[in-house]
Amino acid sequence: MNQQVRTGRACSRVSCRAIASMTLTYIYADSTAVLGPLATFSEPHAYDLCDKHSARLTVPNGWNVIRQSQEVDAPGPSHDDLMAIADAVREAAHAVAPTMESPVTSTTTSHSSVGRRGHLRAVPS
Repeated sequence: MNQQVRTGRACSRVSCRAIASMTLTYIYADSTAVLGPLATFSEPHAYDLCDKHSARLTVPNGWNVIRQSQEVDAPGPSHDDLMAIADAVREAAHAVAPTMESPVTSTTTSHSSVGRRGHLRAVPS
């Protein structure tokens, strides 16, 4: 008996056994359906669709559909993107650090400017 091994998640449509390639999410407040690349993990309020069903998607009158294309050869974030994120984190840490640090005496070393909030910590440069 020849058994095929299935990888990935199946299409959410009833009686469809195809492998899902897109994820459909509804934003009810905006009357919008968003169809994008397959989500990393299955969400309870999202629907995984195969190529056939994602191409045939229809929505109620008055609703909008946002289709995000799948970029197979997506290079990921650029160096500039990563630096912008790092700069934003540094700025946020400097803005939060003075309000989050504990009272310090004048004999404390330069490590007193480290702010801590929950599991996050801002380390001075």
